[in-house]
Amino acid sequence: MKMKKTQKIFTFIILIFLVTMFVISGVAPRFINAHAQDLGVSCSAKGMAVLEMKTGRVLDSKNMDTKLKMASTTKIVTALTVLNNCNDLDTPFKIDKKAVGIEGTSIYLKQDEVLTPRELLYGLMLRSGNDASAALALHCANSIEEFAELMNKTAQDCGAKNSHFVNPHGLDNDDHYTTAYDLALITTKALQNPTFKEIVSTKNIKISGGEQEYRYLVNKNRLLNSLDGCIGVKTGYTSGAGRCLVSSVERDGMTVVCVVLNCGLMFEESANLLNAAFVKYQNAEVLPSYNFICNIPVIDGEKNKVRVYNPQGFKYPLTIEEQANINVDYDLPNQIKAPIKSEQKVGVAKVYLKDKLLFETDILAMEDVDSDAIFDKIKDIINKF
Repeated sequence: MKMKKTQKIFTFIILIFLVTMFVISGVAPRFINAHAQDLGVSCSAKGMAVLEMKTGRVLDSKNMDTKLKMASTTKIVTALTVLNNCNDLDTPFKIDKKAVGIEGTSIYLKQDEVLTPRELLYGLMLRSGNDASAALALHCANSIEEFAELMNKTAQDCGAKNSHFVNPHGLDNDDHYTTAYDLALITTKALQNPTFKEIVSTKNIKISGGEQEYRYLVNKNRLLNSLDGCIGVKTGYTSGAGRCLVSSVERDGMTVVCVVLNCGLMFEESANLLNAAFVKYQNAEVLPSYNFICNIPVIDGEKNKVRVYNPQGFKYPLTIEEQANINVDYDLPNQIKAPIKSEQKVGVAKVYLKDKLLFETDILAMEDVDSDAIFDKIKDIINKF
């Protein structure tokens, strides 16, 4: 008994020693890690979300619904709001004096200088000009406060439920906040706008220069030059928000958006998360489009069967293990009574991941099948007259 008690004490001491060494070395064992990462990548951000753009599937997250300051990643919302509310991006206008000398990052606008909204959007998204954000806001609305309300509507329309904006640039304000998940939703919507996507993926450009011949803008997003398939999106930093980055990558038919808020190594950690997403997940074609399913017997028809198909297909980001657990359920009748019209709905196809419904679409007839019943034929003759 004495020997067993001594062994237990010795084992306990060894375990405490190993745990202590793991913590000191920064390599915590799995059972100590409070933030399990779906992608297997550590992340120091206070808030993080990784989404697949087309389906909205969350591939990884950390405190993704925590309300945080987001610095100049605010300008994603600003740009989308401008694009939603400004019909003419190429007619120049004079810069309002209220947009000159804004605190923080600047493209050094002068009062009454003339630029187009498109040029200012480049100044906003490539160089993060706070003055460009104010100039755009005052061009689209009567005041910064009025434009902020438009920003809040933009966010709500994107499905963002835990965000509130009071300015177009992201300077610290206790009433100005978002979440990693909300910002990912807003970004996926913004990237569907071709103009937004073109601007944020631009590495450098020349725009009007005021007193100088031109301004030469270089994108602050280092991942555009270092990460395969990167298409933007926006950097940010304030003392209150810390380092923030929204980034996106397109590869192999899949677009992934990554948001890290208050993250020390924002470029490195975002790249690791994005690369891991494409290693772990494949854009699997679960249900092909225009997919012939089967022939269904027809009652009282001039043909004894009708071909049916699903016109709409479905792709979804899946791991190898998940692909083995996909099931497609075809809800179809055993037989159909004529007459049948081409494109007539005859059933439903449902895609499940284990027991979770991912997608459903109608199953349609591929062709007409007339009735061979005498009364139906008489009715058709009468209708022709």
